[in-house]
Amino acid sequence: MVFSSITFLFFFLPATLLIYFLSGKYKNVVLFAVSLAFYSWGENLYLLIMIASIILNYSCGRLMFFRRENKTASKTILASGIILNIFILGFFKYANFITENFNGLLAILKLPEIDLTPVHLPIGISFFTFQATSYIVDVYRGKVEPQRNIINLGLYISLFPQLIAGPIVRYHDIAKELINRKVTTGDFADGVRRFLYGLSKKVLLANPLALTADKIFSLPLSELSPGLAWLGAICYTLQIYYDFSGYSDMAIGLGRMFGFHFLENFNYPYISKSIREFWRRWHISLSSWLRDYLYIPLGGNRYGTFITYFNLITVFLLCGLWHGANWTFIIWGLYHGLFLILDRTKIGKITEKLWGPIQHLLTLSIIIIGWVLFRSENINDAFAYIFTMFGMGEVIRHHALSIYLDSKLFFELSIALLLSIPIFPAIDRFCTQNLHSQTMKKVLSLEYLFTIGQLILISSLTYFTVISLAAGVYNPFIYFRF
Repeated sequence: MVFSSITFLFFFLPATLLIYFLSGKYKNVVLFAVSLAFYSWGENLYLLIMIASIILNYSCGRLMFFRRENKTASKTILASGIILNIFILGFFKYANFITENFNGLLAILKLPEIDLTPVHLPIGISFFTFQATSYIVDVYRGKVEPQRNIINLGLYISLFPQLIAGPIVRYHDIAKELINRKVTTGDFADGVRRFLYGLSKKVLLANPLALTADKIFSLPLSELSPGLAWLGAICYTLQIYYDFSGYSDMAIGLGRMFGFHFLENFNYPYISKSIREFWRRWHISLSSWLRDYLYIPLGGNRYGTFITYFNLITVFLLCGLWHGANWTFIIWGLYHGLFLILDRTKIGKITEKLWGPIQHLLTLSIIIIGWVLFRSENINDAFAYIFTMFGMGEVIRHHALSIYLDSKLFFELSIALLLSIPIFPAIDRFCTQNLHSQTMKKVLSLEYLFTIGQLILISSLTYFTVISLAAGVYNPFIYFRF
């Protein structure tokens, strides 16, 4: 079940909210049961994997607590927990990939191939495994007390708002709210507003851009002109941003409705002037997780230039693998790792002296090319597409750009580009500054107008979003590979 569906919006969510607010002191039990039901909607028996993860990590936390005076025993428990978490993730996510590549090697050596029944990839396994791992690491480090109530820990791991597409929530960020939280009218209203904004980003921007991107990427490369190839890449660049940030907005909004305050996951990444800045703004919960639980434990930048570069490449190799079991994801991760290294060299110092818009254009070009690697089904297709973007492909005949870039798409691209810069925060700052500088009467008037404007905007977005979903518009789910 996805958030951008009629079933979720008009049946699951209203019923959940009603039951939740009538449940009294059993709110966590209800929300835990609802989260398991939400996950089992699409995964059936694979729900048992999540339950096994909950039991495993709860047990590790409690065992480390009981053996906290024995550092060796605690470290052994932690290592065992991490290995088992990685095994669960590795088997279900990478068994097919490893077998396929190993069979390719066996075929070259003319040896019998391994016959493995395709392993199903449970949705969201990358997200809940990382959350569970961060919990036991933080317990070992003494940052948090181990959770005594398995229902509370189960709720943390399975909480449905952020279960299938993030953000990756740290246990210590919501530990107090798992035990005691209160939903105020203001919080609930903010949550509804944030959810509706995210939903509209997904349905009204990401979905139509996805339709064009999928059409262009499905064309034979011999029929692609450089302009059309760039159009497809730009559409996908905006699609993945509005899809992913839209889901994060919906998750943050849903969390707020139930009394949880999740941290932000995106901060206008396409305004970045370097790849380093991009990763401070893109999927913040993942990049900070990789920094705190992988990069820094490996040594970070504390042991000289070579070790720093090695750590960066290692982290982003694993970042690529985390996103999916395909060589395209691995190359995409290494690609970003390489540019992060270049940012720390003389090349980075030179680019920092360039005119701001040039820095921005170079960074955006690197990002767009990277998304082609990310989007492609295999490495050969990815490089062939990139060559075509730069006029190095063999074009037999090509489709006219105007077939795809019609007035509707032009409008959608214009809105998407406009909203990818922090225009709303700028408007909010402007209104706030003016509110403080006016008389009380004018302040009340401006606040009233601002509130009315927000209500009109949200109502309009909600109307067009629901109409689009009811009409059965193209509504892809891109996280099944994660």
